Amino acid sequence: MRIRRFLGEPILHFLLLGVGLFAAYQWRAPGDSSGRIVITQGVVDDLVTQHVAAKGREPSHSELNHLIEWYVRDEILYREGVKLGLDRDDIVVKRRVRQKIELIAEEDASTRAPTDADLSAYLAANQARFAQPAVLTFEQVFLGPSTSGPAVVHAVAVTREALRNGTDPEALGKPTLLPLRMIDTPADLVARDFGDSFAAALENAPVGEWAGPIDSSFGMHYVRVSDRTPAVAPQLAAVRDHVVREWENERRQRARTDAYATLRGAYEVSIEAKPTQRP
Repeated sequence: MRIRRFLGEPILHFLLLGVGLFAAYQWRAPGDSSGRIVITQGVVDDLVTQHVAAKGREPSHSELNHLIEWYVRDEILYREGVKLGLDRDDIVVKRRVRQKIELIAEEDASTRAPTDADLSAYLAANQARFAQPAVLTFEQVFLGPSTSGPAVVHAVAVTREALRNGTDPEALGKPTLLPLRMIDTPADLVARDFGDSFAAALENAPVGEWAGPIDSSFGMHYVRVSDRTPAVAPQLAAVRDHVVREWENERRQRARTDAYATLRGAYEVSIEAKPTQRP
């Protein structure tokens, strides 16, 4: 009875579990008595740089010793974690390693600065991205939610006649929180408030005349464009910095894609899971 009671004690189960974990650790990661951590000048310089970025000054002698000790602590715990296999199947670790691999690929591809020919070709291929938008001055009467047929025709006719008779545009149409007029406003900001199709229509509407109905994200409008400066395709000199940033961003993306394609070719992927059938 005593033996059976002893075997049922939770403390015994805990001890056996501990022994099992220790044995598994020794089997998977035998101790390395020659473990060595080297603090190079590059490591120290990085620690100093990080401290300056955080504190705005270089660390004192004691602070630097503390930073080095924390670095050693991180390194020891990292190595022991790898020995235990804690880096395996950890999505956070995998993403961090992936980011570092992609960063290496980006750095390898960034050794050459773009030439004027590179930038001019990139600008020509992406003019819409760098074009200076049209500038619009207009006023609008909101006719209501988009409908079709006689209702729209009637609303336009009533609005047109009222405007011809000198009625204030602000007194016409349906109440709305949309601006009744916008002055010298870039087309992209007009599109932000009214929608892309509305802004595009205003770039082609007659100047100085009421026209409509013009559809927006909210409904139908009767609109008069009083002034318009057309969109301009800029010269490289005017947008060089912007083009350089976009060119380099695209180069980094292309470097990541090409590096992965090369690595992917060395792997054979076998999907053993059965496909799930969705209703």
